[in-house]
Amino acid sequence: MKNDSGEASEIRAGAAGSLLRRGLQTRLAAVGAGLLVSGIWASSFVIIKLGLAHTGPLTLAGWRYFTAFLLLLPLMAFDGGLRRNPAPGQWLRLILMGLLAYPLSNGALFWGLQYVPATTGAFLHSLLPLPTLFLAIVWLREVPSQLQIMGLVVALAGSGLFFSPGLSAGSPLAVMVIFVGVLAFAIFAVLSREAARAGKISTLPLTAVPLGVGGGLLLLVALPLEGAAPPPPEGWAAILWLAVVNTALAYLLYNWCLRTLMALESNVLLSLSPLATALMASLLLGERVTALQVIGLAVTILGVLLVQWKRV
Repeated sequence: MKNDSGEASEIRAGAAGSLLRRGLQTRLAAVGAGLLVSGIWASSFVIIKLGLAHTGPLTLAGWRYFTAFLLLLPLMAFDGGLRRNPAPGQWLRLILMGLLAYPLSNGALFWGLQYVPATTGAFLHSLLPLPTLFLAIVWLREVPSQLQIMGLVVALAGSGLFFSPGLSAGSPLAVMVIFVGVLAFAIFAVLSREAARAGKISTLPLTAVPLGVGGGLLLLVALPLEGAAPPPPEGWAAILWLAVVNTALAYLLYNWCLRTLMALESNVLLSLSPLATALMASLLLGERVTALQVIGLAVTILGVLLVQWKRV
């Protein structure tokens, strides 16, 4: 017959194993959600091109983000409204996040793509994990393992191989502006991770409030520049799809991922998005994917997997 200490040890071991399994399941779910977000955002380019046939870029972006905010607002009201969510003292953070992610980051991309090839813009956005790494180490004290750093280097090398056939320097100023936008999104990601990790703001207001701030500001800017008139019925289909799927759903999933994944781990998943966008564009335009691009894609995926390889 087992003594009491032996039974207690078995109970503790069983509880530890159960916690380990739950932690692993949560982590795998977060990685899966991050991959889904990356795939959703890869389709944004094609849908945005459809929307731009009916309205200006600032107007399209403003309606996209502000419509997503309006869609999430009833859910916030049902969940306690603005009196309870977010927590007091978090409004300034959410306003800053809205400015960084939408007018600044997306505005820089839209402006820069007028003067550099789309391939160059996509490659610059695939570098997002690099500033995220340094900001996360300094700001969040999230120090990756040596294997994760090696994975990041491998992923960046793969992106370089993938985009190398179409890379062109273009305007140095435009390249700098786009990278400023990448840096702005990296800061947004670190702020989101910090709030999600601390648990002071639930996922819903963490998603909705920055969308309202950024989308509202974009519409205000678009008013004098583009007229900001509501798009015709043909344009609303693209806007509603972008608002519901590519914005409201995708950003909810992204912020939920950040409760489990480090900033680097989540954003290296997003580095797959520009590659998927380029592949989709190639397929839609009937262009052949080169052997070098296939190798680059495989190397990038290997690097992403290495970054995700972490003990629970």
